[in-house]
Amino acid sequence: MKPAPYALNPEIISDYQRDGAVCIRGAFKGWVDTIAAGIERNLREKSATAVDIAGGKGSFFDDYCNWERIPEFVQLVRESPAASIAAAVMQSQTAQFFHDHVLVKEPGTQKPTPWHQDIPYYFVDGQQTVSFWIPIDPVKEATLRLVAGSHKWDKMVLPVRWLDDGNFYAGEGDYLPVPDPDNDPEMKVLEWEMEPGDAVLFDFRTVHGARGNLAPSRRRVLSLRWVGDDAHYVERPGRTSPPYHGHDMQQGQKLREDWFPVVWDASAAA
Repeated sequence: MKPAPYALNPEIISDYQRDGAVCIRGAFKGWVDTIAAGIERNLREKSATAVDIAGGKGSFFDDYCNWERIPEFVQLVRESPAASIAAAVMQSQTAQFFHDHVLVKEPGTQKPTPWHQDIPYYFVDGQQTVSFWIPIDPVKEATLRLVAGSHKWDKMVLPVRWLDDGNFYAGEGDYLPVPDPDNDPEMKVLEWEMEPGDAVLFDFRTVHGARGNLAPSRRRVLSLRWVGDDAHYVERPGRTSPPYHGHDMQQGQKLREDWFPVVWDASAAA
């Protein structure tokens, strides 16, 4: 089946372009059960990259790049409105799927998600990128937090290891230090209380993080990452995350479509 089209309010697109992040209410309300089943399958059938980064204080499950072996995620990527929404907010003719990411914070988990950008971890670059953060549980304090306009910063923020906050690439680089938005009055933090099926969309370059989950309920989230027309492969100073191997791509090349499928093409849809 083809991906479902979705008519976005132009204000959503302009807000995304301005702030690097936006919340869309109820876009995946009809997909909550499918996403929940996929997340629970992922929890039962972990990949080799799965890790718990809570440090023994609760549980913060993290796993990615499993969508092709999880039927529920295949259906979501291929048939939901995600691809058409992604193309619209990126202002791209195409939406190419990069990877999935499951993030589950159990009740009482103190570990915050550190402030970071996604782009320095990835082997992809470009102006047209978007990540979907879709909770299937109500979230309040443990919601995603984002720094408005940080997708337009001149330099990337130092990427850190989530387990210990050390330098991800273990070397020198021309990076900005990890920010402290709560104590910087010049930074505007965006955050939304969310219901199952809502989605926060943000640019790979947008600085974001999240508090621990001290609520009595779980916080299960699926992220879907997409790239657009101008996305291309770049070399980083070490092993990237996700740690793809054997792709044979060269600097500046488009991502290979047999690994990263183009799910939405506006010209074909028309």
